[in-house]
Amino acid sequence: MVCVSGSLFVAIHLRNWLADHLEISPRRKAEIYQNLLDSVSLGDISYWLQVLFSAGIATLGLVLNSPAVIIGAMLISPLMGGILANGLAFAVGDLVLGARAIANLALSCAVAIGFAILIIAPIPFKELTPEIAARTQPNALDLFIALFSGALGSIATCKEPKGVVTSIPGVAIAVALMPPLCVVGYGIGIGLSPDIAGTGGFQVARGGGLLFLTNLAAITFMSMLVFLALNIGMPEVKSQVREWHDQDPESQWVQSLMTRLPITSRLQKIGSLPSRIVVMLLPILLLLIPLSQSFGRLQTELAQKQEDNSVKRWATQLWQQNFANFSSGEPRSYISQLNTAVSEDILTLQLTVFTSEPYTLKERQAFEQTLARQLGRSIESLDVQLVEILTASNQLLAQLSGEQALPDTLPPDTPPLTVSQAQVNLLQTVDTALGTMVLPTPALPLRHEISTSAISSLTLKIFYLSERNIDRDAQSLLQEDLRNRLSAPTAQIILVRVPTSPPPLTFELDLSGLSPDSRQILNQVGQFLQQQPDLTLEIVAQSETLENPAVNGNRIQTVQEFLVKNWQVNASRIKSRKGPAVENGKRPQVLLNINLTR
Repeated sequence: MVCVSGSLFVAIHLRNWLADHLEISPRRKAEIYQNLLDSVSLGDISYWLQVLFSAGIATLGLVLNSPAVIIGAMLISPLMGGILANGLAFAVGDLVLGARAIANLALSCAVAIGFAILIIAPIPFKELTPEIAARTQPNALDLFIALFSGALGSIATCKEPKGVVTSIPGVAIAVALMPPLCVVGYGIGIGLSPDIAGTGGFQVARGGGLLFLTNLAAITFMSMLVFLALNIGMPEVKSQVREWHDQDPESQWVQSLMTRLPITSRLQKIGSLPSRIVVMLLPILLLLIPLSQSFGRLQTELAQKQEDNSVKRWATQLWQQNFANFSSGEPRSYISQLNTAVSEDILTLQLTVFTSEPYTLKERQAFEQTLARQLGRSIESLDVQLVEILTASNQLLAQLSGEQALPDTLPPDTPPLTVSQAQVNLLQTVDTALGTMVLPTPALPLRHEISTSAISSLTLKIFYLSERNIDRDAQSLLQEDLRNRLSAPTAQIILVRVPTSPPPLTFELDLSGLSPDSRQILNQVGQFLQQQPDLTLEIVAQSETLENPAVNGNRIQTVQEFLVKNWQVNASRIKSRKGPAVENGKRPQVLLNINLTR
């Protein structure tokens, strides 16, 4: 008994010592309690205007992908007061304050989400911007940020204001209470929209809701601990609180309601401090389950990126030291592109180099063996694919020099040509020149466009299908050769590549909405397909192993509908299939393969 009393005395002494050193007097503790009690008033019109305006600003900022606008919404959001009031209620065991705080928060969330849905409904563009996507996959780090922010926000609220207060705005930005709620409204609005299919709106809402619940639970728990440590609920303050509740109309209504509810007596019996701490710890522990899964995926992704960077660094270093130059020291090649991929424990390294002399099989094997030793891998687990692009090759020069010349010019006595005849002759001349033109492998010619103007006598644009660009030296030789054939030394020759494998479309986990980058890629692909009827498209959807199996079909449908609706591409030209799951650490994606059918 003496031991218990001594421990209680030490605890009270430490709490008072902390409050004294933070300059939080008993008068200030009463002010804190009064301020937080006032912050949960349902009859404060200015509070609801702040909720509406901050929700509107945050929603538009998310849609416009504007961090500055979103930060502005964070600063004017009044939700922090209700959460701190909830933490105070758990700290001192005030059922009336807790009921009022919970009702205020629930209604505030409903208003913010509902207003966001109303804003999203009439907006014609509903894209999954990076700012929205960033709030759909919270992880354990977000929980710790909220814990630290909740502690700082509670201390900043308790201290006497001195000079310019900078802590509260920082806390508001760190935890970002309003934007996750608006993401929930955005996701619900997209999910309920009848004209948008397969966008995963409800998955977006789920991610935003998880982030808000994480912030809510963490801030409430930490504010409860801070208020306990500062002994806000000291006996003198509690006696004043009872008077406030008796005088406040909303508190009176809550008290009268609670007296009629049988659950109130049970809450009072189990409402001890240890019970209240357990009640607050339970949701945090439950939230850690999905948050830890997201954090695990983040760790895997970061580890994969670090491994890729290490492989690329060693491959580049070994190539430059041992294979980039001739034995005389003169440059032989340089690396244009380097890609890595891991599948079934086999590391595939695709190395694209510009070289003046092809590499022999022995040289390729030597590089592969050297790299395998450096990476600590067996030669069987490493697949090096060397793609060589010859610069000014003798074979290409021979092809270009052996081409047929253009027909002789018309004799002097030929009558003047009409505009239509001149146009026909020009088209025939260009077709003849292009008919014997040979593009470097693997480029395939598609079509060409001809235009003339007062500034440039002739502009010839040639479209070709290839997995890589034609080397600059080869382009210069082709352009000069075509000018000679056309007898037009000032002609502008432009080579435009249609990629066989455009950049993949990446998606967020369990979502099928197109990001702005994906829309830009599909617009380019749609333009190519619209202009070239001989091209077909293959769509390969690769999901993450933990995703819903149906999400692959939604992504394929989204891509097909985008091309058919926006670029009038015949659906028969689009083939699709479900590919293997993406490697660990990589985001779900849709691969695009453009093919030529002749």
